[in-house]
Amino acid sequence: MEFNHISVLADEVIENLNINPDGIYVDLTLGKGGHSKRILEKLSENGRLIALDQDQDALNAAKKNLSDYPNVTFIKSNFEDIDKVLDQLEISKIDGALMDIGVSSYQIDNAQRGFSYMHDGPLDMRMDANNELTAEKIVNGYSLDELQEIFSKYGEERFSKTIARNIVETRNKQRIDTTFKLRDLVNKSVKTKEVHPEKRVFQALRIEVNRELEVLEKTLQKVIDYLNKDARLCVISFHSLEDRIVKNTFKELEKDCICPPDLPVCVCNHKAKVKIITKKPITASKKELKENSRAKSAKLRVCKRI
Repeated sequence: MEFNHISVLADEVIENLNINPDGIYVDLTLGKGGHSKRILEKLSENGRLIALDQDQDALNAAKKNLSDYPNVTFIKSNFEDIDKVLDQLEISKIDGALMDIGVSSYQIDNAQRGFSYMHDGPLDMRMDANNELTAEKIVNGYSLDELQEIFSKYGEERFSKTIARNIVETRNKQRIDTTFKLRDLVNKSVKTKEVHPEKRVFQALRIEVNRELEVLEKTLQKVIDYLNKDARLCVISFHSLEDRIVKNTFKELEKDCICPPDLPVCVCNHKAKVKIITKKPITASKKELKENSRAKSAKLRVCKRI
């Protein structure tokens, strides 16, 4: 299957990265390389782009897409290892970075990857095919309490207990190993007029399989420590849990003092690391929404190192 993916908020990302043509930039979520291509177009022959993705299919597609650019370094890695990647490349500081979080259109549309409730396929959901944990292992192996917790925490699913109980009862008779088996089970478990009540369960499983929220929080802190003064970090998120982490992390890093408010004097010696550029997240224009409906939930937040 061809790797097709339309990069969201591309104009807004390039504008907010404020690119120095001779700088070093990092695309932590390469995908097919749509955002990377726009960055490379702004770089001189002295500039450099480091491009990461944990999905080998994405890397293969991006290498073709960006074959005209000699100043890009491709790395297969989860972005949580950005510190190790930059240290190995002997890069101590960068001039900007981008994170476009979440699942790509290719991953959603490829039934064999198991991300979508719209296509029948194996219950997989791994962004990195080398990882051992799959959605199938979670659904068939986690306890009732564990399933209920991830559906509630990562899917904000109000019927999490009922769904978890029905999963446990069903798997005792037969293994739940396809996306449609899980979709049908969820639909039978809830009483709602929603068109796709299974979407929150699928989101929760995807987050658990790929440790998405945990990895995001760690990575934001790491990237900011590598930014040069005035260098910018752009983060695109697609659901409220991700956006909340980005928003709160930026807010914490913008504070000088983080002592409890009842202390008479500051004892933490904490200094602000960033200035928030986007007080409210940037969202897709009407024109972009018309061309790409998947941009509807995208939110871009930007900060710069101080």
